Amino acid sequence: MKGLIFSVKRYSVHDGPGIRVTFFMKGCPLSCWWCHNPEGISPEQQTVIQTRKVGEKEFSRREIVGRYYSIDELLEILDRERIFLEQSGGGVTFSGGEPLMQPEFLLEALKACHEKGYNTAVDTSGYSSAESFLAIMPYTDVFLFDLKHTDDNLHLEYTGVSNIRILENLRMITGMGKSVIVRIPVIPGINDDDLTLRSMRDLLGSLNRENPVSISLLPFHKIGMTKYGKFGLQYRMNNTIPPTSKRMNEFKLFFAETGLKVKTGG
Repeated sequence: MKGLIFSVKRYSVHDGPGIRVTFFMKGCPLSCWWCHNPEGISPEQQTVIQTRKVGEKEFSRREIVGRYYSIDELLEILDRERIFLEQSGGGVTFSGGEPLMQPEFLLEALKACHEKGYNTAVDTSGYSSAESFLAIMPYTDVFLFDLKHTDDNLHLEYTGVSNIRILENLRMITGMGKSVIVRIPVIPGINDDDLTLRSMRDLLGSLNRENPVSISLLPFHKIGMTKYGKFGLQYRMNNTIPPTSKRMNEFKLFFAETGLKVKTGG
């Protein structure tokens, strides 16, 4: 069994506790306007043209985005980093894209990692079946769960999917005692208005308080903007200005009123 992965990031400190190795899996059911990993949207391998300019000369080459990895190959990568992962209280994170777009491979990979003693995390949009979440739950130590908008119509407009299933899955996972880091991308003009922020805060404040739930506020950025053209995708956030540090700190204090631990960044 093999899974399609478009990037492997070692020494990651923003994808769960401690130092981690993050495997970015291809395929995502969402099409968020602000996505910074457009190479993770398609569930297939893609060929793109990479262009590099040296002086007055321009060099182009074809590059295949996405490589199939076996579970043994993933474990080999992790074993090489084991000392750093263990000493930092870190582990392995499956991100994307949406890792639950490859549910069978994800399940077997999580099982294998868990059996070898690695702390496991799944970074998810929440848009998958409850059955898929229940299958991986025994082998997932931490869920990094995205919350993009509470209004279903606006969620559909800006991500391409309804949020009904997402919110149901969030309540289910927290209700079953799993450790969850709720990650909120702060997108100016889309989800940073007072009504939306209060709705998000009320939702998070209503989650089961017996469970280890925390909040990460992720400021909008344009890091992935240059990648869109390679994949024939339109970038729709050109006129959006990232929030200031002062504004992010105001959001942090606002969400701290839930009584949950809040931080800015991954």
